[in-house]
Amino acid sequence: MENNTRLHRLGSLPVGKLLWEYSLPAVVGMLVMALYNVVDRIFIGQWVGPEAIAGLAVTFPIMNLATAIGVLVGVGSSARISIVLGEGDKRRAEHILGNAMTLTLINAGIYIAAFAVFMNPLLHLFGANDITLHYARGYMMPLLPGLLLTNIAYGFNNIMRSTGYPGRAMYTMLIGAIVNTVLDPLFIYVFEWGITGAAWATNIAMAISAAYVMKHFFRRNVTLHFRRGTFSIDRKIFTAIISLGAAPALVNFAGCAINAIVNNTLLHYGTYRDIGAAGIMITFTSLLVTVVLGICQGLQPIIGYNFGAGNYHRLKKAYFLAAGAATAITATGGILGFIFPREVGMAFTSDKDLLDATQRALGICLAAFPVVGFQIISSTLLQSIGQASKAIWVSLLRQVIFLIPLLFILPRISGLNGVWMSFPVSDIGATIATIAIVWHQLREIDKHSRTRAHI
Repeated sequence: MENNTRLHRLGSLPVGKLLWEYSLPAVVGMLVMALYNVVDRIFIGQWVGPEAIAGLAVTFPIMNLATAIGVLVGVGSSARISIVLGEGDKRRAEHILGNAMTLTLINAGIYIAAFAVFMNPLLHLFGANDITLHYARGYMMPLLPGLLLTNIAYGFNNIMRSTGYPGRAMYTMLIGAIVNTVLDPLFIYVFEWGITGAAWATNIAMAISAAYVMKHFFRRNVTLHFRRGTFSIDRKIFTAIISLGAAPALVNFAGCAINAIVNNTLLHYGTYRDIGAAGIMITFTSLLVTVVLGICQGLQPIIGYNFGAGNYHRLKKAYFLAAGAATAITATGGILGFIFPREVGMAFTSDKDLLDATQRALGICLAAFPVVGFQIISSTLLQSIGQASKAIWVSLLRQVIFLIPLLFILPRISGLNGVWMSFPVSDIGATIATIAIVWHQLREIDKHSRTRAHI
C-alpha cells in the first residue's frame, strides 16, 4: 500500500510541491556527487601544486567517458521505469531493473579493461605532456576499480528516485561524500600519498555509496526490487534503456571530445597553466550544471509518470517550473563567476600565473552561461517523454554541433581568447535552436491532449 501511495503522489500531488520534494534531494545528491571531484581538486591544487591540478584536468575526458557509459544505463533505465510505472506495469519495471544491473556490469568490465591497457595513449590524446602525465596517471590507475562502483551508485540512485524514494537517493550520495571529504586530507596530506591518495579516498567513498544503494534494491518491501529471472538479457529492454539514455550519455561523450580538443588547443596557444585554468573553469561551471541536473533528476520521474498516465497539463507545468528554476541558477552563478573570477580561482590555487589565466578564462567563458539551464531542462523533457532522437539533438547542440567547429575556427582568429570565446557563442546558438525544437514538441503534446479529450 505504501509503495502504491508513493507512485500515486506523482500523479496527484500539486506539481510545484512535487517538484520541490523530488528536486531538492536530487540537487543535494548531485552536489554531493560533484564534491567528490571538487574536494579532490581543491586539496590537490592547494597541497600538491599547479602541475598536479593541470594533470587532473587531463583526466577529465576519461572520467567523462566512464560517466557517459554509466549514465547510458542509469538515466535510460530510470526514464523507462517511470513511464512503465505510469502505465501501471510493475512487473515490466522490475525486468528493466534487473537488465540495468546486467548492462552496468557488462559495460564497466569492458571499458575498465580498455582503460587499463591504453591509459598512457589516452592521456597523451587528451592533452598530457611530460609535466602532467605523471600526475594524471597517478590519479587514474588506482581509480579504475572504483569506476564500476561509481556507475552502480550513480545509476541505481536514479532508479531509486524514479520509484518514489528521493530522500533515500540523496542519502546514498551524502554518505559517500562525507567519507571522501574526511579521507582526502588524511590520504593526501597526512599520509603524504599525494594525488594517488585522492583516488583511493574516492574509491572507498563510492564503495560505501554503492553498498547502500544495492541494499535498498535487495529489500522486498520497496517499490521495485531484484527478482530471479530479471537479469537475463532482454533485447527490447536493452534497446529501450540505451535509446532513452543516449541523450545524456552523448553529452558526456561530447564532453570527453571537448576536453581533449580544448586541452590540445590550449597547449598550442597557451601553457599547461591555461589547461589548469580550463580545469578550474569546468569545475566551477559543473557545480552550477550539477544543481540543474539535480532539478532534471527530480523532474524526470514527474514528467515520465504523468506522460505515461496521460496527465499532460501536469507535465507542462512541471517543465516550465523547472526551466525557470534552472535558468535562475545558471544566471546567478554565471554572473557571480563572471564578476569575481579571481576569487573563484583562489579556492583551487594560490599560484599567481594560474590565477591570472583563470581570471581571463572565466571572464570570457561565462558571458552567456545564464541560458544553459533552460537548454539542459529541455533535453530532460524530451528524454522523459520517450523522444530519444530529439533529446539527442538538443543534447548535442551546445557541445558538438556548435562548440567543436567554433574551437577550430575562433582560435585561428583570436588565439587563446578564441578558445574561451567559443563557449558563449555556442551557448547562444544552441539555445536558439532548442527553443524551436521544444516549441514544436509542446504543440504536439497539446494536439495529443485534445485528441485524448475527444475520445
